[in-house]
Amino acid sequence: MSQPEHDTETLLRDSFERLAERAPGGREVRTALVRARQSRRRRSRLALAAVAAAVVVVTVGVSVVVGSVPDEKVPAAAGRPVLGYSPGWLPDGFTEQYRSAGPGTTPQVRRWFAGPSRIELSAFSTADPDWSATALRIAALPAQIVVHGRVAMVTGSSTSAVLTWSPDDTHVLRAEVDAVPAAREVAQRIAEDVTTDEPHRIHGEARFGPLPDGLREAATTVSGATPADGTTTLEARNSTSSVQATVGPASPGLGGSVPVTIRGGSGAARADLVTARLPSGRWLTVSGKLPRADLVAVADGVVLDPDPDYDWLGQA
Repeated sequence: MSQPEHDTETLLRDSFERLAERAPGGREVRTALVRARQSRRRRSRLALAAVAAAVVVVTVGVSVVVGSVPDEKVPAAAGRPVLGYSPGWLPDGFTEQYRSAGPGTTPQVRRWFAGPSRIELSAFSTADPDWSATALRIAALPAQIVVHGRVAMVTGSSTSAVLTWSPDDTHVLRAEVDAVPAAREVAQRIAEDVTTDEPHRIHGEARFGPLPDGLREAATTVSGATPADGTTTLEARNSTSSVQATVGPASPGLGGSVPVTIRGGSGAARADLVTARLPSGRWLTVSGKLPRADLVAVADGVVLDPDPDYDWLGQA
């Protein structure tokens, strides 16, 4: 056996032994999930005083007048999710325009753009069955690379590539590079320089209040090319349906809509969507395949934060 073959065999054996020794048992996973749920319940609730105002907006066939609702009626939901991984290096010209995370095993996703080029760094929990055996699958591949002593896989071409690896026993990371020259080399350098030194908390301008029975908060996303067009999107789901609440500068379009009362004032509804312009001039939109009364209730319960953190949007 040649030396390279011996080194590869040793690396694979060590990887399997390390995974076998550290893999949590079913009881440990259940205990961790219970503790996570208890921790979320203990998080403090946010109560924000709304400024009483009314804004009149003339749209296609609809006049929307939106007033405020006392925020004591709309207790805040779970706390702000945290992004635990950051790239220590990126090619010049890329700015961050997207962050998304949530409770439990919800993936953590960050995206940077430079014109048509995109870089995405995602983190998945090994407590998610879809990702629990990723390290073993990588170790079984005939061709691998190594990131900080742990086996990794890379696929793609000279301009688009995806590199997947496990930095520890609880997460799987994926660096995706699209429309970037030398994409494989760029993806590997990003992976080599990923850090956990400075976690980032997602602080959007809205949180869910009360949700219809069975729906649970799933993700919070903040996106935008600049702070001026920053948008917060909330998602909640159950086994059969989901609902999204978005607060941002853009109207969803009101053609074909009918008047509906939202947050104590006039809004609009069409198909699986309800929307209203807020006193701030921004738009609240709630959508999903739910009864209209449930969509209105979700919109009424959304808790607004007058001081979101959008400063990072459009920054390197």
